[in-house]
Amino acid sequence: MAKKTQKTDSGGPVQMSLFDLLEKTASRRRGGERAGQGGLNIEARLRRALSDALKKCPLSVHQIAGEMSHLLGESVTADMIYSWTAESKSQHQIWAGRLPAFCLVTGDPAPMEILVETAGRFCLPGPEALRAEIQRYAEAERGARAEKRKREIFLKEMEAK
Repeated sequence: MAKKTQKTDSGGPVQMSLFDLLEKTASRRRGGERAGQGGLNIEARLRRALSDALKKCPLSVHQIAGEMSHLLGESVTADMIYSWTAESKSQHQIWAGRLPAFCLVTGDPAPMEILVETAGRFCLPGPEALRAEIQRYAEAERGARAEKRKREIFLKEMEAK
């Protein structure tokens, strides 16, 4: 059965900018965040992130399993993926070696980011993501310049009257 893709009003999830990410990491370090007993238990967060990635992905769980199997060179089944996300199956967790393949296939880096951030580090987006972010800023800048020009012309017309 094909999955429906979830649509948002803004056209997609909000992506954190590189500078926001650096500031978030710096503030964590300034705050001196230290994990107390059980503070590094991220199982529930990771299960939620895996589940959210599955919901957002246009592929079915069987397709995701097939793609992961191809990338990893080992068998990954839909039942395995279901058990990674099921809260009732606490003995079944995704191996860290399989997590990059899951993130690549679903297109959602959130599960990997949870691991990295818990270790006190941060992930940087790939060059393509940075280029896309730069392009968005350039388009916004061009749009703002065009709006400014329109208002300057309108102001001149108002003052000429």
